[in-house]
Amino acid sequence: MCSSSTSPPQLNISDNGEDSHRISPSPVVHVRGLCEAVVEADLIDALEKFGPICYVMMMPFKRQALVEFTAVESADRCVSCGAKEPVYIAGQQAYFNYSTSKRITRPTNADNPNSGNKVLLLSIQNPLYPITTDVLYTVCNPIGSVLRIVIFKRNGIQAMVEFESVQCAQKAKAALNGADIYAGCCTLKIEYARPTRLNVIKNDNESWDYTKPYLVRRDRGKGRQRQAILGEHPSSYSDNSYGPPCPLLPLPGNSRYKLTSVDVPDMVSYPLPQSSSSYSGHAPSSVAMVSGLHPSKMNCTRIFNLFCLYGNIEKVKFMKSVPGTALVEMGDEYAVDRAITHLNSIKVFGKRLNVCVSKQHAVIPSQVFELEDGSSSYKDFAMTRNNRFSSAGQASKNIIQPPSAVLHYYNLLCVFWQLCTEHDVPGFVKFKMFDAKPSSKTISGLLEFDSKTEAVEVLTVLNHYQIRIPNGSNPYTLKLCFSTSSHL
Repeated sequence: MCSSSTSPPQLNISDNGEDSHRISPSPVVHVRGLCEAVVEADLIDALEKFGPICYVMMMPFKRQALVEFTAVESADRCVSCGAKEPVYIAGQQAYFNYSTSKRITRPTNADNPNSGNKVLLLSIQNPLYPITTDVLYTVCNPIGSVLRIVIFKRNGIQAMVEFESVQCAQKAKAALNGADIYAGCCTLKIEYARPTRLNVIKNDNESWDYTKPYLVRRDRGKGRQRQAILGEHPSSYSDNSYGPPCPLLPLPGNSRYKLTSVDVPDMVSYPLPQSSSSYSGHAPSSVAMVSGLHPSKMNCTRIFNLFCLYGNIEKVKFMKSVPGTALVEMGDEYAVDRAITHLNSIKVFGKRLNVCVSKQHAVIPSQVFELEDGSSSYKDFAMTRNNRFSSAGQASKNIIQPPSAVLHYYNLLCVFWQLCTEHDVPGFVKFKMFDAKPSSKTISGLLEFDSKTEAVEVLTVLNHYQIRIPNGSNPYTLKLCFSTSSHL
């Protein structure tokens, strides 16, 4: 892959499977063909017979993982055995090859038991439901005693969890890395964190010190309102502590990944997903208010193109009394929460968006007027086929991602560079094309831009663009979304 300021980038053809045997031996093994429910502990149980394992990196959406052995001889045994006879991980045959990396990159040397690190970094992928300290405590504490939790939203939804000991942290990483908090979503990717201790100054939805229950805020009438799912200070793990039953996450059967107490059940029932009321001062609402919109470059369709990545869009209406502000009615309050989490404060066309929960509970098509670009200030999207969460099956295919500099594209003909020029948006600097069926008339792949802001603007303008071909009966709809890749 290469870039050019005067002509479209050229494709860099990657090595195919026939070249894989040329990869030199490495202590890091690339594992493919994993089942959806696999966690780190499953890989350790299946592969430690080949030799000691020092680190595992899960890639749950790709159903792949990297496993680093302490010695290249152990990796040799793993790859050789996998080539001669089936090797099963969590009941499904897996496939092995050497990785091009000689070592898995990790934040610190905390994978060394002697390092003293007891803090884990949790990245929650595809977070369809809100993640709170209550939820993470319920997930983590049955495996190892949790002292403190801090949740932050820098690169999507991430959290740091401090355990009582390094051994507890190691057990939790093995048991939970790659698991889903809720069925089919909120997937955990876990690494060791840099800090060795967390500093918590208040107990609420985004931070909690379980050694200092007196940090609970008493001003309940202001700001965020905590829902007492587990009470003021969670401590019990009986089966009926959490209300109605929810999706269950099985803990590995091997006792080394669980607390020894007989009171801990083999299946942990999680709290029900909380509504967005726990994140704002307003009652739950499926309407978001968006301000900071560029007066001539943003319209109802472009708002749909951006916000539809986080939930269905019902209606969009610009407010005549407040220039640069629109109301977006979404499918439910969870969609609004996802939009706030990922789109609040991003820059689009030189202006920073402010996204919050609206006091309105529905968008009413009143005071319709013409925007600067000539389009209507109101549009109903309830029946559009471009909504991506219209069924459970359709919603499960979406990966909720924060804006990034890399876009995933579908249904593209070889005209994207031309489209960028025609619509006065930045061109991409690198691209990757996925293998397509011989009969396919369109392609899919990845596009990398110079910055996240450029990628956001391109997606806002060109998502769902209709591409017509000569003598074609129906146009192709270009679909874009943010990629899990940070660069190509």
